[in-house]
Amino acid sequence: MKIECVEGIIIQDTNYSESSKILNILTKEFGLIGVLSRGCRNLKSKFRASSRKLVYGKFHIYYKGNALSTLIAIDVISTYSNILSDLNRITYASYILELTSQVLRENKKEQIFLLLKDALDKISIGLDPLVITNIIEVKYLNFLGVGLIMDRCSVCGSTKNIITLDSASGGLVCRDCYNEGLIVGEKTIKLIRMFYYVDLGKIDKIDLNSATIQEVNRFIEEYYERYTGLYLKSKRLIDQVIRLTTV
Repeated sequence: MKIECVEGIIIQDTNYSESSKILNILTKEFGLIGVLSRGCRNLKSKFRASSRKLVYGKFHIYYKGNALSTLIAIDVISTYSNILSDLNRITYASYILELTSQVLRENKKEQIFLLLKDALDKISIGLDPLVITNIIEVKYLNFLGVGLIMDRCSVCGSTKNIITLDSASGGLVCRDCYNEGLIVGEKTIKLIRMFYYVDLGKIDKIDLNSATIQEVNRFIEEYYERYTGLYLKSKRLIDQVIRLTTV
């Protein structure tokens, strides 16, 4: 057993014994790891405030590889207080954390850590959490093995006469291959393509039409239902938020 310092974000915390917690931490170095925070639920524990979901920092641990590691110290970088103080933001952030945990079942790539960090950073500074969530959802599709085809017709491979985006076909569809179904608007196609290719960390403002955002979200939701088989509890809260904000 050796001491390691890892950069990570706590994506889940679970009570363990009478006074401790097990922290699921997405780390830049090792992917998702389990860490025991001993005594952190005690009132006088130095880990009490930082042994919780959405804490980002450098964690000093006794690292045990595939076994449960043990926390020694935390250098907190961010507590994402702006997210925790806003019900709308925490609802979206919770969904992103739950989705990330599902994606991590099959992947341990550093890119997932960086995407999660960028998403939380953008929500924290006040960018539209639905748009940030949709960007993450589009980017995670590749890790789930069901990525959208956004550079050619998903049926014949042509790059000409693209007219719509079809979830059943898995991406763009040209005029020759189009069969009766929902026509996704040109603005929506451009926006989803942008979500697919954009560097999330470089986004500093979002100014998009509400109707287009809602159409994008409906398409992504349909695509996830069709291909991923993921049914997340936090997604129901997202749906409730959307219904309340669109009434």
